[in-house]
This record gives sequence, C-alpha cells and structure tokens, in this order.
Amino acid sequence: MKRSVRFPVSATLLRRLAYASIVANVAIVVTGGAVRLTASGLGCPTWPRCTDDSYHATPEMGVHGVIEYGNRLLTFAVGAIALAVVVAVLLHRPRRQGLLPLAVAVLFGIPAQAVIGGITVLTNLNPWVVGLHFLASMVVIAAAYALWRRIGKPDGPTLPTVPAPLRALALLTTVVSAAVLVVGTWVTGSGPHAGDHGAARNGLDPEAISQVHADGVFLLVGLSVALVFAFRAVGARRAERAAVMLLAVELGQGVIGFVQYFTHLPAVLVGAHMLGSCLVLLATLAVLSSTRERRPTPVAPAAAAPEATPSAPVPAAA
Repeated sequence: MKRSVRFPVSATLLRRLAYASIVANVAIVVTGGAVRLTASGLGCPTWPRCTDDSYHATPEMGVHGVIEYGNRLLTFAVGAIALAVVVAVLLHRPRRQGLLPLAVAVLFGIPAQAVIGGITVLTNLNPWVVGLHFLASMVVIAAAYALWRRIGKPDGPTLPTVPAPLRALALLTTVVSAAVLVVGTWVTGSGPHAGDHGAARNGLDPEAISQVHADGVFLLVGLSVALVFAFRAVGARRAERAAVMLLAVELGQGVIGFVQYFTHLPAVLVGAHMLGSCLVLLATLAVLSSTRERRPTPVAPAAAAPEATPSAPVPAAA
C-alpha cells in the first residue's frame, strides 16, 4: 500500500525556498567580497579552525577576525536553506523530474565551495584560488537558478521557442558571459584588493588584463543587442524581454566597472561590481532558458473498443 505524505509542500512554497537559496548564495558572494575588500581575508589565519586553538574568532583578532568568522558562519545559514529546499523537494507532490538532482547539487556545492574557501586561507590568499572560490559560487548560483526555473513546470519534453540559429546565438552569449566572469577574476587577482596586505598578486599587468576584460564586455553587449532584435523579429516576446533585461544589467555593470577603474577601485564600487557579476549571470541564464519551454507530455488517446459484429439471427425452433 502506497504511503501518503503527511506534510505535502506546495509548488509556491518550494519556489519561494528555491528563490531564497538564490538570494542567499548571491549574498554570500557579496559578503565574501567584503572580507577581501576590508583586508580581512586572513582574519582567521587557518582553516577549518579560526586559530590553532579555537574554531571562533577571539577578541585579540580584532575586527578582521570578526568579519572573516562572520562570513564563515553565513555558510551554515546558506547550507540550511539548501537543506530545507532538498527536504521540500522530497515532500512536494506531485514529484517532478529533475528537481531532486538540482537541489542536491546546490546542497553539496555549498560545502565544496567552503572547502575551496578554506584552501584560499591555507594558501595565504593565492589569487588563482581566490578566483576559483568566486567561480565555484557562480556554479552554485547557476544550479540554484535552474532549480527555481524548473519548479512548477510539467514533466515533459523541452521544446524550442525560437529558431535554431537564435538558440545557438543565445548559447554563444552564455559562453561569452562565462568567459567575462573568468577574466574578471584575473583582473581582480592583479589589482590592489588582495584580501590581506601581504597577499601575493597573480603577476598579470592590470592595465592589459583590464583591457581584455573590457573587450569581452563589449562583445557580450553586442551579442545581447543582436539577441534583442533577433527575438523581436521572430515574435519571441518572452525571450525578447529576457534579452532586454540582460542588456540593462550589462550596461549598469559596465558603468560601475568603468567608474571603479578610473577612480582607482574604491572598495564600495568593487563590491557593487561583484553583485553585478551575479546579476549578469542570472540574466544570462534567463535568456538561455527562454529559448526553450517545457511542455506536458502528450497523452495518447485511448484506443477505441472494437465495435461488436452483429451475430446472425438464430432460427426459431420448429
């Protein structure tokens, strides 16, 4: 006998929890940036302990220890939300395909990202590892977004909403967006905000790598403009709105990037730029997902029962 779920979770509640997971993972990127921008990256000089003798910050460590330890504590809050999402997925009815793997990926991605963060401390804030730490967060955010978009959708095939060339253009835009994020970590690794006054830099020329990053941004903006007009031409309104939003986010992020560069990288603008990177990623994923739509699996019509063949009349008995 099949057991019923005593506390079923609605799609609305599940979607809100998934959205909270996105917000929490974006928030910890911003707070992680605050750790680096306040030179608190080695506020806790070891990992997983904060000091050799304590798992928490001590008064002698000052404000840098508080900031770094506070960011570590936030990891538990983000993980708790991810765990709540997994439990909600298990209780959700009807059970949708693909939700549980995405929820589990987000849940396990958080400790994996925390381990990379620990390695950054153990390597004295090696800029390449710091960049990997940021990119790992981007992967978790992408998985959380995919989960959020999947909730409430029917179990069925994903069908294209735009012609194949435009889907390829959207995929190319996504690849360029990811490349811009990667090069952005190289720019950060060459700049002044190392997370600690004694941390090494990656050795790249800041001006040259910033130009490479800017060139990638120009390409990304150009591709986004092309998507807006292409989607409009084929009447794909949802995809067009997503592309317009992506373009708006990119322009805002570009303005912050140029202002921070020409004002010698003030910490507040660098932090805003990190938030903008998360928003660019989410807007890019929204464009990509708008090129396909999940539709219910068509139900095959029931086979009609064969008509009964009338039998020959039986002759009456004599």
